[in-house]
Amino acid sequence: KIELILKKVKNNMSKVLKIIPLGGLGEVGKNMMAYEYNGQVLVVDTGLMFPDNDMIGVDYIIPDFDYLLEKGHKVVGIVITHGHEDHIGAIQHVLKRIPAPVFGTKLTLGLVEVKLARNGMASKADLRPVKAGESVQIGPFKVEFFHVSHSIPDAVGLGIPSPAGLVVHTGDFKFDHTPVDNWPTDFVKLSELSTRGVDLLLSDSTNSERAGWTPSERIIGPALDQAIRNAPGRVIIATFASLISRMQQVAD
Repeated sequence: KIELILKKVKNNMSKVLKIIPLGGLGEVGKNMMAYEYNGQVLVVDTGLMFPDNDMIGVDYIIPDFDYLLEKGHKVVGIVITHGHEDHIGAIQHVLKRIPAPVFGTKLTLGLVEVKLARNGMASKADLRPVKAGESVQIGPFKVEFFHVSHSIPDAVGLGIPSPAGLVVHTGDFKFDHTPVDNWPTDFVKLSELSTRGVDLLLSDSTNSERAGWTPSERIIGPALDQAIRNAPGRVIIATFASLISRMQQVAD
């Protein structure tokens, strides 16, 4: 495993936060991060990865979370940033072994609940809804939820202050100033976190090596209008099942 140590020394007392990426670092899929402080563990996301074409007979790949099994009774909670499969797809496998409470926004937990119901686990799971803008104490961790714009609604990033320092875990995000759901990323909260001094930023980095910026989802509307208006007959539109705002654009 890879282990990152965030350490502060105050009043001759050493404060150490261990951050262990169990999946999703340097790869697309199976996002799962463990934060460990004073022997207690907070897990962020439990995703899967879709197999390559040459992985015959493999349906999906989940993170190796043996590290958590060694200290399962010390896992104080699981936080899910949003409802994409690469962030929730392994939840049933984790909860079978580690029955910790699960925190997420309403839509995200709805998707988690459906997944658990398929595996006969919905009634046993401890699902705790939160809203963007709220703070929740989970064991020794105070988790501050803030909204981020993404290709699925109800996505959040996390501010995680601890005696070892302030960590910002963005989840997946897009800086779209005119999103279709009219709910852009909470720049005010990001600014407020920055004034407190962020010791470590763990950020979504997809396409970060490419220059420029990604256009707003709103530009799809006029393109759809033109395609549908000029079509001589039926129009067939394909999209990701989780791209709910795109479905709204098609309906409009």
